[in-house]
Amino acid sequence: MRKSHFRSRFALALMVAVPSAASLGGALDTFTPVQPEIFATPGAFSSAWADFDSDADADLAVSFRSGEVRLYRNDHGSFKNVGGQLGLPASGPEARSLAWGDFDGDGDADLYIGAKDRSYLFRNERGAGFKEVTAELGIKQRAINSRQASWIDYDNDGDLDLHVANRAGPNVLFRNDGSRFVETAEAVGLADRRRTVGACWFDMDQDGDLDVFLANQNGDADALYRNDAGRFIDVAASLGVASPGRDSSQGGVGCTVGDYDNDGDFDLFVAMYGMSRLYRNDGGVFKDVAMDVGIVVDGHAVAASWGDYDNDGDLDLYVTDYHKEGEVSRPASHLFRNDAGKFVSVLEQDDLINAADHGVQWADYDNDGDLDVSLTQGYSADAGAPVFRNELNRRARDRSMRVAVLDRRGRAARVGAEVRVFNDAGRLLGAQLVSSGDGYGAQSALPVRFVLVDAKRVTVEVTYLTSHGRVQQRVEKLRPAQWMNRLVQVREP
Repeated sequence: MRKSHFRSRFALALMVAVPSAASLGGALDTFTPVQPEIFATPGAFSSAWADFDSDADADLAVSFRSGEVRLYRNDHGSFKNVGGQLGLPASGPEARSLAWGDFDGDGDADLYIGAKDRSYLFRNERGAGFKEVTAELGIKQRAINSRQASWIDYDNDGDLDLHVANRAGPNVLFRNDGSRFVETAEAVGLADRRRTVGACWFDMDQDGDLDVFLANQNGDADALYRNDAGRFIDVAASLGVASPGRDSSQGGVGCTVGDYDNDGDFDLFVAMYGMSRLYRNDGGVFKDVAMDVGIVVDGHAVAASWGDYDNDGDLDLYVTDYHKEGEVSRPASHLFRNDAGKFVSVLEQDDLINAADHGVQWADYDNDGDLDVSLTQGYSADAGAPVFRNELNRRARDRSMRVAVLDRRGRAARVGAEVRVFNDAGRLLGAQLVSSGDGYGAQSALPVRFVLVDAKRVTVEVTYLTSHGRVQQRVEKLRPAQWMNRLVQVREP
């Protein structure tokens, strides 16, 4: 199935399931390792998914302590490392962050790499190779210790800007001016000098532009910068999400945004050294409910990602964590299954997918209707960037729907756009964000995904963040069974 550009205002197709109320299973023994021989290289830090060659399946980039960036091309479910032959670094400074984004709007995903003391920007040459354009486009080679980079359109001018979180100095924001990038963090109020590790962008106040939560380490308070027409003001303390008073051994690390309670707004989980937090969003008012809903993580939590791994219609949560055994780090991660807004911990120490001390990302790489998972393990010597295939039963898999949210030309994904799905009676079935990344060492540029447990007709509503505010596009009365094995593609009006 090849991608195509649009000839009408928007085009759509839908891959949906046959409805059923039967149990969906979702036991952890449904996960099996994928090609472990090629994913076992130690020292893996960051991972990012995108369809870089436009062949309709998800490819995986992984960065390493050695400076190498591997690009595992997905050929009908089989992976092959093609990074070196396509021009990505084979060695160099320790590479800690990756982010895919179509910054030039030509329809393919370009790649930013944040390495120790330098940055790389690679333009994708139609899937045939990558050309470094870092200096040419004005990305300055300065000391940045980055764990997370984000492609976002903070000024709503229709192109992707680049935010780079910095643990060793002020955060960096490059505004995309078409032919070059211009550094603007200081001018817009985002040159935060706290030790930022994670970053999550979303329209937290529903005013039509992207705000950003920053997870800060070494005892620094976290930040939530409200975007006021391109100027940023930290409102974390007033909204109760700053986590002040931590000592130097504690701090925010990763973050992830998702509508775990299916109420239409976006909640925020923050992985921390110390007690992690789940901030439930009640119309722009945030409350830490982690303990109340059963998410108890008190240790060295690093990253997290929301994903409905058991296809039951609500978002589950994977949290990477580790503990020390002498001088050796061991994964001690968590998978919390969501049961109607309450969470049950289902991951044991000896489970196969307890294999991460850095990033985690969910992705249906084999397009079979369930979420697979990629992990990175940078500290342990016995694992690298394992990928696990989810093999739910057919009935469970046939409940999945994907939506691609594109710009006016039908090309670049509209990061920060919100997608909601309603049943025929108007009841909300779920909300998903076109994400800028999961806050620490993990990112993807893939369609958003829903699970429809019981729906005969659905409406897809996309809210775009534009220079005219929040603009909605609705596609109504779709019959899921008529569009099986296809993809909803919605173009910005």
